[in-house]
Amino acid sequence: MAALFGRRMRRGAASTAVAAAAMAALSASGAPSAVGEQPAASAAERPSAGASGQEDPSVTGDSPYHTDLPPLKGPGRNDPPDETPATGSAESGIPATVLDAYRKAEASLAASNPRCRVPWELLAAIGKVESGHARGGRLDTNGTTPSPILGPVLNGVGFANISDTDGGAYDGDTLHDRAVGPMQFIPQTWESWGRDGNGDGRRDPNNIYDATLAAGSYLCAHDRDLTVERDLHQAILGYNRSQEYLRTVLHWYDYYRKGAHEVPDGSQPAPGAPTGSGGTTPSPAPVRPGTPSPSPTKPGKPTKPGDGSSSKPTPPPTTPPPTTPPPTTPPPTTPAPATRLVDLGDGALSAPAGERFAERPAVRAERADKKPAAQAKVRFTLTGETGTTFEGGATTVTVTTKADGDAKAPALLAGGKPGALTVKATLLGTTEPVTLGLRGEVTAPRADKLVRTDETELTCEAGATFEGRIALTATRDGQAAPGVAATATVLAGADPADGEKAADQGPYFLTPGDEPAEDRRTRELTLTTDAKGNLLLPELHTDDTTGTFRLRVETTGGAVVVLELKVTDPA
Repeated sequence: MAALFGRRMRRGAASTAVAAAAMAALSASGAPSAVGEQPAASAAERPSAGASGQEDPSVTGDSPYHTDLPPLKGPGRNDPPDETPATGSAESGIPATVLDAYRKAEASLAASNPRCRVPWELLAAIGKVESGHARGGRLDTNGTTPSPILGPVLNGVGFANISDTDGGAYDGDTLHDRAVGPMQFIPQTWESWGRDGNGDGRRDPNNIYDATLAAGSYLCAHDRDLTVERDLHQAILGYNRSQEYLRTVLHWYDYYRKGAHEVPDGSQPAPGAPTGSGGTTPSPAPVRPGTPSPSPTKPGKPTKPGDGSSSKPTPPPTTPPPTTPPPTTPPPTTPAPATRLVDLGDGALSAPAGERFAERPAVRAERADKKPAAQAKVRFTLTGETGTTFEGGATTVTVTTKADGDAKAPALLAGGKPGALTVKATLLGTTEPVTLGLRGEVTAPRADKLVRTDETELTCEAGATFEGRIALTATRDGQAAPGVAATATVLAGADPADGEKAADQGPYFLTPGDEPAEDRRTRELTLTTDAKGNLLLPELHTDDTTGTFRLRVETTGGAVVVLELKVTDPA
């Protein structure tokens, strides 16, 4: 997201007035909210989507971002951006659930993509800049924001112009896209990079665990190593193409690396607010209206000699010692370790080439007594020649079981080569190897739409050849569908009631070969779309039979085109 302020403000600890001014500026800056929008940055700083030479839109659509630089050394400083930030201020506090999401995303990516080495402090820096750590940790028990955090409408006024790509499903806008959630993903980027970070089976950009894991996966794209400065800068600029954005994120990254601490969700103090320690004097307890104040104790009267009173105090009554010793708390017991794995799948894992598997590999870890084993480590490993990977590009991931003993691997993305595959689940930490093989399959690629793209006249005289060749294009979800098998069949009659079997007379194709043409006639062909999803049928010839015929072309996936062929008497 581009800069919010024409003149950047540094938050210091100079005085209450300075702190109030900084907070007022931030409020006026248009930080993401459920209903409001953020002001745009200058158009000169941010390229519009679709500009010459520009790649796909960034994660955020280059929207304005939420925060300023971290506090700098010395009160009231207005130093250049490369000033090293101070540590220990209230700004270093991160809400508990948000901090947990950052750390879990780091651990998950360390297992699934160890080369990347994404640090949680970098995710924290981006989360701070994008949404102020989900509005200071205002989340429900699942880590989801009670109301969506929305960026501005990306209508090209001062920033990118991105027409609606999700039908308003994520951002509620059916005309243009808007960045959504704590990590500010635009819908089309979320469709590609969205992740299930909390294991609930959903990918929700408004959930801090899902959004943080997705952000880390995006930063790790293109086989990056984030300990390399060039890769680190490219990853951040891929999130938002702004040099000032890069500079701001790097400052927060460095700031959190020098120290950060956990604060309660939704209660992050403003800079300079008292934290309850360090020399503050507690105030007296308030008295509710109408409650009488206790009267001061009157001094007792002096006793007279010989009246039976004594100046010695009366000793307090003694309590007899208990006869039964207090109960002792037994020491905690360590649960028995997992000893077996059970397949939780309801069938073979299967998906067409290039698509996402509908079912995720899942197992349950159990103890010897067949009860669920929580906190067990299960490693999932993909084998086969299909090119299939887990989301994020890894072929090996490690998952920790939940209280019910269940472990679900990330979603599978089918490779481009049909064939069999195996997902091997291995229970770690056991003396004897415990493995379970889950079988899967990548089927032939499919198409959901087939359209004719030529304008050849489909009328021919008997005993001649149709002019030109029939061309079609197959697509899947609006994109070209390469490598899709298709069957072209010449059918008798113009009415479907005439049957779907290949005709035994009328138009025909010739198969390649050196045999006589009479031996190479066929009225049923199997073809495959090229790299752009195109299908070019061979020439159609006719015998001496006249009449109306049908040419039916059907692809894997059920896309169908039926064309009418007319054969007339010779002129």
